[in-house]
Amino acid sequence: MALLSMVVAIIFVGISVFQILLACGYPLGEFALGGYYKVLPVKLRVVSGVNALVLLIFAVVLLLHSNIISGIDLISVKILIWGITVFLGINTIANLISRSKKERYVMTPLSFLTFVLCLYLSIAS
Repeated sequence: MALLSMVVAIIFVGISVFQILLACGYPLGEFALGGYYKVLPVKLRVVSGVNALVLLIFAVVLLLHSNIISGIDLISVKILIWGITVFLGINTIANLISRSKKERYVMTPLSFLTFVLCLYLSIAS
């Protein structure tokens, strides 16, 4: 379980780096947030920055869940894992119906993979 949590955490960190690149103005917008823009406008860059932070928090929660790191226990990690899993399920559907082919073909499988892995971690704990 620890290995699986590390894999998902690494995926989240990777997507977080992608979101930071979007926030910095790199022309990758067709892969995210509906794919309407190649370079995100300022408001969506802020959204990408927030997304990057949220993804890093998700990674920490997964590492806490597997006792790879210890510490913060403000809310049950099991509840947070289920919340992340539900979020990823909704995110997968949103990516699937995106107008952007790039977002559908790249982000949908990635989101679905992390959803399935988090679902397994949620059920197995």
